[in-house]
Amino acid sequence: MRIDILTLFPEMFAGVLGASILGKAADKGIVQYRLINFRDYSESKHGTVDDVPYGGGGGMVLKPEPLFNAVEAIREGGQPRVILMCPQGKRYTQQLAEELAQEEHLVLICGHYEGYDERIREHLATDEISIGDYVLTGGELPAMVVVDSVVRLLPGVLGNERSAACDSFATGLLEHPHYTRPADFRGWKVPDILLSGHHAKIERWRLKESLRRTKERRPDLLEQIELTPEMRSLLHELEAEQKNSGQAGD
Repeated sequence: MRIDILTLFPEMFAGVLGASILGKAADKGIVQYRLINFRDYSESKHGTVDDVPYGGGGGMVLKPEPLFNAVEAIREGGQPRVILMCPQGKRYTQQLAEELAQEEHLVLICGHYEGYDERIREHLATDEISIGDYVLTGGELPAMVVVDSVVRLLPGVLGNERSAACDSFATGLLEHPHYTRPADFRGWKVPDILLSGHHAKIERWRLKESLRRTKERRPDLLEQIELTPEMRSLLHELEAEQKNSGQAGD
C-alpha cells in the first residue's frame, strides 16, 4: 500500500510513521509513506494556501489550487481514495478501516484554518472522515489515527494475524478481558477456565465476557449486529446472573 499525506506540517509525522509497528511495516516494504507539503504546490510566489472567505466571516479557508495541484501530481494516472480529514465527515469505524485496508493507494488531506473551499469537497475528495464529534487544530492527528488503524490490518504487519480479527469492534463486540503471568498477582487470580486447557470452554467464556463487556459499556453495539443462537443463549445467562445478583443484594 502507498499512503500519501498532504499536510502543512510534515514534521509532525516523523516519530509516528518511523516507530513501532508503523515503522516496521515500512521497513518490510508492506507500506510506503510519502509526506507532501501542499504549500509547495501553491500558485502564489509567497506559497499562499489560504484566503479570507467570500461573504465575510472569521478564519481563513484553504484554497483549491494547491490541493488540486498536489493530488493531480501524485495520482500518476491512478484513482486513489482521496480522503479529507474533517469533523463534518463520516464517523470513522473499524469497518471503514477494514475497507480502506483493501486499497492500494490512499491520499489523506490534513486541513487547517477555518475549513476547505467547498470545491475541494465536491470535485477532489472521494471521502470525508471524522474521528469523533470534536474539533482539532488540524487534520494531522486524525490522519495518524487512520494510518495506524489501516496499516495494522495489512497482511504481514502484525506478528499474529489473528490479533486484528479479535479486536474490539472487528466482530461488532468489545473484546474480552486478557490475562497473562503470574496466575496470582497480589491475590487477584486469573479465572480458572483460562488455565484449564479446554479450548472450547475458553472460547465460550471469551464470547460470554465479550458480550458482558459490550452490554455494560456499549449496549448500542448489540443492536447493530446479528446475534447468533449462541450469543442469544449467553445473553440470557448474563441477564439471569444479573437478576440473581440483584435479588441477593435485596
